[in-house]
Amino acid sequence: MKTITSTNARKKLKSLLEIIKETGEVFAIGRHNHLDALLMKFPRDYNKDLNEITNINTYSSSFDFLADESDLYS
Repeated sequence: MKTITSTNARKKLKSLLEIIKETGEVFAIGRHNHLDALLMKFPRDYNKDLNEITNINTYSSSFDFLADESDLYS
């Protein structure tokens, strides 16, 4: 995750959106060493009956890294 200032995010929004769309990279936006928001790819599927956090975690690749982890519970 890269951190950028709100000023830079405003200036480079179009290119940031293209990077996110193509690579899935996540950007944190903040000012004065305080993070205020995240820019991330919208989930490929969306269930309107679930809240935003559940949709992001369920339908995005946020937890794909766990596929490489050993199974602790078997």
